[in-house]
Amino acid sequence: MNCNVLKFFSQNVRKNKLIIDTILETQFSYDILLIQEPPWATIHSIPSSMNCKGELLVRVPYHSNWLTFTRNPTNHLDSPRVITYINIHVSHFRFSLQNDVLNHRDISYISFLNQGSVYFIINVYSDSSQLALKYSKDTETNIHNVVIMTSDFNIRDCSWNSNFPFHSSHSNSLFNIADSFSLKISKPIENVPTRYSDNDYNTNLVLDLVFLRLSFSEFNHHHIHPD
Repeated sequence: MNCNVLKFFSQNVRKNKLIIDTILETQFSYDILLIQEPPWATIHSIPSSMNCKGELLVRVPYHSNWLTFTRNPTNHLDSPRVITYINIHVSHFRFSLQNDVLNHRDISYISFLNQGSVYFIINVYSDSSQLALKYSKDTETNIHNVVIMTSDFNIRDCSWNSNFPFHSSHSNSLFNIADSFSLKISKPIENVPTRYSDNDYNTNLVLDLVFLRLSFSEFNHHHIHPD
């Protein structure tokens, strides 16, 4: 199986456990799920020699049909805001979380093997302070063969949203980071928002972006999921 046929699904679930549980139960046609802002919750306590009441087990939703890749939190304020699920049917690509390349709660680098070469998938969540972009900009990474970078970047910009009239300085940093991986922004077939407002007073937004290689046939041909 060639990596060119891998199907990716990306969504910010906004810490909603019902949404991520639904995705894990229904989106089996996809090979890789790139999730931003996953819910972290206490499952139960586990026996501990240090605490008679046990230690709390905190984790993201789990499903037997998906391999889970996420950075382990160091404390309750350090819960990762990105998580990647790999369909067990493509586990032969030998996916691995590369925390030694970049260790940040808002960025995950996933490597996999294909036809003797190592490739990378980048999943990002950049909050309103753009912490992930600032970290990436200041951290040197020596990796090649990135096939996709996708995220909720939280940047409003006329470059990808025709209904927004301004250019953001943050987008310059984003494009520079993408260029360093030989990636370009890919426009979806459907020109629709990716974040819908919860009320009638705020406008709908385009915040979720996909970066691919120009040589990929899917460039400017990815879809916004109807749901």
